[in-house]
Amino acid sequence: MRPRGNPPRSLRRRTVGRLAAALVPAPAALAAGPAGAAAPASAAAAYGSGGIDDFACRPSAAHPRPLVLLHGTFLNPAEQWPVAGPYFAERGYCVFELDYGQYNGIPLVHGIAPIEDSARQLAAYVDRVLAATGAQQVDIVGHSQGGGALPRYYLKFLGGAEKVHALVGIAPTNHGGTASGLFTLAQQIPGATPVIGTACPSCVEQFVGSDFNRRLDAGGDTVPGVRYTTIVSRLDEVMTPVSNQFLTGPNVRNVVVQDLCPLDVSEHVLVGTVDGVAFHEAANALDPENATPTTCADLLSGVTGLVAGVL
Repeated sequence: MRPRGNPPRSLRRRTVGRLAAALVPAPAALAAGPAGAAAPASAAAAYGSGGIDDFACRPSAAHPRPLVLLHGTFLNPAEQWPVAGPYFAERGYCVFELDYGQYNGIPLVHGIAPIEDSARQLAAYVDRVLAATGAQQVDIVGHSQGGGALPRYYLKFLGGAEKVHALVGIAPTNHGGTASGLFTLAQQIPGATPVIGTACPSCVEQFVGSDFNRRLDAGGDTVPGVRYTTIVSRLDEVMTPVSNQFLTGPNVRNVVVQDLCPLDVSEHVLVGTVDGVAFHEAANALDPENATPTTCADLLSGVTGLVAGVL
């Protein structure tokens, strides 16, 4: 079993500062949350040791499917999941984190390889998890590419539909993004897209209107048998327009975090790294029979989890 690694110090400091600033106006509203939605008494009680990638783990009757977490573009598991990994492990899930998308020997900055190649990594990893745990299917929670383009490609083209029960995408790159117009501008500059694609093939594949997106979207957003949830922030500045993150089709639920907590100011990165509202709603999506209301009080679970990881 691999112990939880801490994200780089610079990332931790930036994230703590930004989230703390985001929560400054919130104490009164959080205090007004319903009974039972209060924050845990201590970070240790909420998160424990947070061991991840334990291939000796056997899923429980309460959570019979292993949970695979997929980081986003440019990230790796240690940076992406300092809160969500322990969050789900302490709730009884067998949690596994795939580190995918390595390209041209670039260290730490992952998720940049062609998505088709990363999807083959995902397929092999899911098979390994299923073989080790004895489960028939996994659930997937992913952020950005890891919640959108990557798992959808696996489900649609590599036989993943039979092996995945639920896909929860947080700020998912389902139909490409414009980065508030920056990607669109790059596409209009002669030669810019090929240059970007040389360093980060997955980046250009996630541009709105890319050949990859047209192929992925052909024939519909979903595949039969999989339950889909998207969890998005209206303040997302990368996957714009935000509506491009939503899916259409049967067994789809699209959620906006500000509809659950108007005080949530997470943007593209924070909603997938430290947002307790997003993680609580993801937990509800994985176990809808035991779902509980998601409120602004859940923001505190992200804060306490992050502090536990930093300390």
